[in-house]
Amino acid sequence: MANDIKRSCADCAVTNCNLEEGRYPEFCLTTNMDAEVLADAMSCYENEEDRRIAQVSATVEHDGYMQWCRVEEIIVFARRMGYKKIGIATCVGLINETRKLAEILRNHGFEAYAVACKCGTQKKASVGCAPECDDLGPNMCNPILQAKILNKEKTDFNVVMGLCVGHDSLFYKHAEAPVTTLVAKDRVMGHNPAAAIYQADFYYKRLKVDEGHE
Repeated sequence: MANDIKRSCADCAVTNCNLEEGRYPEFCLTTNMDAEVLADAMSCYENEEDRRIAQVSATVEHDGYMQWCRVEEIIVFARRMGYKKIGIATCVGLINETRKLAEILRNHGFEAYAVACKCGTQKKASVGCAPECDDLGPNMCNPILQAKILNKEKTDFNVVMGLCVGHDSLFYKHAEAPVTTLVAKDRVMGHNPAAAIYQADFYYKRLKVDEGHE
């Protein structure tokens, strides 16, 4: 079975692509790169906005490396990009955190505009969700509506605050402004999903076995 796996960066243990020189695995995506894909990707940086985001991101990484928390990075990035209005797509379960984030952003001179996931109060049944999903409440999370409202508000930049897996995907898909994630929802791990990966060889060994969650 393992021999049938198409190897990728997930199977690399050297990451020499992060160095000026080095040895690469036989399956390395860098040394086996499709030249057309590389050229197509690099041509995207000719777009003024994409190029500017890449440049500013690099300065934020450099200046704040191991010093700034992610909230600080968002503030500095937004300021350097010249963004004025920041949208927040939030889970209703993190509304208190969102209120605090909005306060912080406003204190730094930004306009903060948040839309909660249950905004619009539409029923899960209206989009064909399974009846048992109503066990957690009948009103649907509506990430597309969140995106549409923030699009209408013409936000310069959007921040995701704890949208569910999949719901966040729909928000990213439909949002017009660039998006970053501040909180990745994981109620079991205190919104620190990487903790399960760090513990995959210990307390969370079950992650390594398909237990048929479907």
